[in-house]
Amino acid sequence: IGTVPVGRVETGIVKPGMVVTFGPTGLTTEVKSVEMHHEALQEALPGDNVGFNVKNVAVKDLKRGFVASNSKDDPAKEAANFTSQVIIMNHPGQIGNGYAPVLDCHTSHIAVKFGEILTKIDRRSGKEIEKEPKFLKNGDAGMVKMLPTRPMVVETFSEYPPLGRFAVRDMRQTVAVGVIKSVEKKDPSGAKVTKSAAKKK
Repeated sequence: IGTVPVGRVETGIVKPGMVVTFGPTGLTTEVKSVEMHHEALQEALPGDNVGFNVKNVAVKDLKRGFVASNSKDDPAKEAANFTSQVIIMNHPGQIGNGYAPVLDCHTSHIAVKFGEILTKIDRRSGKEIEKEPKFLKNGDAGMVKMLPTRPMVVETFSEYPPLGRFAVRDMRQTVAVGVIKSVEKKDPSGAKVTKSAAKKK
């Protein structure tokens, strides 16, 4: 029957006949069918854990952490960098520029570099306390520009909440949590569009 990725609908719907783009690679194909608990669905809604059959896509073309999205409506793209509001909860030392922990965001688990700590802010009011602080420590909150070390899809919390919040993991624990305020995206270059997707354009 082809390849059947499995995942949770986070926002919007997925239904047969839809053309979807997988971020971060930009692979585009048609959804042939959608099923939940081995029953075919006419459409799947947020919260549904579904399998959906896609045509002409090899299993190796998809990985955990990829995001399927409507190709005609703000499709998911690779993030070049993103700016987040981060609260440090549980770190024994100081976190400075260049810190590279693992981010757990939706189903992706990718090392991300703290490229630049832009500001230290008051946790409650969000007001800026200090510009370009040298480091953040427990209890501090700050705005941080982050650089993924591998292709990754994230979105702003305001637009797509489930794709815009994350946990920062290091030393086998959660050292910080954050929400994404802005994302700079890359345009996919030379991404594969399957024949069935091209027909639907």
